[in-house]
Amino acid sequence: MREPALRVFAGEYNESTHVLKGEGEKTPSYVITPLGAKVNRLFIVGVLTDVENVAQEGEMWRAHLSDPTGIYSIYAGQYQPEPAAFLSRAETPSYVAVVGKARVYEPEEGTLFVSIRPEMMKEVDAMLRDYWIVEACKHTYTRMKAMKEAMEMDPPSVYKLKELGYPSLIAEGVVEALSAYGDVDIEHYQFLIKEALAHFETGKIEYMKELGEAEEKVLEIVKKCEGEDGALWDEIVDSGEKEGMERNLVEEALASLMDKGLVYEPILGKLKTT
Repeated sequence: MREPALRVFAGEYNESTHVLKGEGEKTPSYVITPLGAKVNRLFIVGVLTDVENVAQEGEMWRAHLSDPTGIYSIYAGQYQPEPAAFLSRAETPSYVAVVGKARVYEPEEGTLFVSIRPEMMKEVDAMLRDYWIVEACKHTYTRMKAMKEAMEMDPPSVYKLKELGYPSLIAEGVVEALSAYGDVDIEHYQFLIKEALAHFETGKIEYMKELGEAEEKVLEIVKKCEGEDGALWDEIVDSGEKEGMERNLVEEALASLMDKGLVYEPILGKLKTT
């Protein structure tokens, strides 16, 4: 059975220092995060910030993908031809979705670095990135609740967590995490969730700035096109698109200008500046 792709923030995944190693060739190994995510595969969405070919010969692409809590390291080479090809032509910054396997590097005993070996990479839009953030918050919160329950048990029990309604994967991961990490700083992960959700406030501020800049451009377009009778709505929108603005942004800028009284509609479907 194929392992599920978990949604885990970089801020949690990168703090992992424990690996549950499978016995035998076909038994999977898992990175166990401090909150008990039992990670074999991940599904992440974020901003691709940089890409570099780090191989002296051939190709081994290293990329960084950021979410609101941190940065994932991603490596793709000849054995991941499609992700490697994607990274070779990817533009930065851009929104990218990744499904990949958890990978670890242990340069010495007691030191562990985690990364992701991508199986699939695809450019996406901001809406999917925002949806992923919300879903990752939900998953993190569920593990956080399970961890709180387990910390109150003596001893922590997979069976009791499953009785409380937690899936086997979460129950097993939480008990393993407590054994490996000891008591977990729950408040730290509460802060990570707040940090992730604060992104939406920042996004709103950035959007308002973008809308303000669009209003200035659209007002100039109306002045150029209005003549004596006014400018047609569609003519204004088409002109805005020719200047590189998205259609919905031009239309929202027009609505905002009308609300502010800077533009009015003397005839249905035509607009003039005041």
